[in-house]
Amino acid sequence: MTGPPAISDDAEVVAQSLEQPDVFAVLYDRHASEIHRYALRRLGESAAEDIMAETFLIAFRNRRRYDPARRSARPWLYGIAAKLIGGHRRREERALRALARTGVDPLAESWSARSDDRIAVQAPLAGALASLSPGDRDVLLLVAWADLGYQEVAEALRIPLGTVRSRLNRARRKVRTALIADPAFVSGASDGSDETELTASWMS
Repeated sequence: MTGPPAISDDAEVVAQSLEQPDVFAVLYDRHASEIHRYALRRLGESAAEDIMAETFLIAFRNRRRYDPARRSARPWLYGIAAKLIGGHRRREERALRALARTGVDPLAESWSARSDDRIAVQAPLAGALASLSPGDRDVLLLVAWADLGYQEVAEALRIPLGTVRSRLNRARRKVRTALIADPAFVSGASDGSDETELTASWMS
């Protein structure tokens, strides 16, 4: 016996889930791990599970409003997650500033086991990220950590594409300025990586 035919894309999953709610679990299976990983990077283990679960609960409740022209649900789901993470701005900024001061991330004990040269990059980068506005930080981290394209970020945050570009440029400029001014960064990272690449590799 063969099982039911595979659903080719996320838009079909959402559409079928309107009549068969259990089908929505396919969307969870496809994207839950990366949403969890993104929330983990930004808020730590204790909040990541709640952010992931609430993201999919909100998505399920609002699935009738999903735009079927969007074949991938990744921007939609990341947009929901980013909004939920926005409710934890102070927690995130406190953790980034603590890492900037000490080289140890209070949200992830594994940082304390990282090598000295990695910490030399992490600490000033954390300080630079903490200094960004919430909107600029969202754009930078959706590009660097969620690997979304500019148009996908625009869809996720419901902002114009031009705003994505300007926020990303501003974030990169501020991060670059902060990093260059930090002797720890200059001595710990001199491989020519740009700000987005460094941010992306920070927690890999």
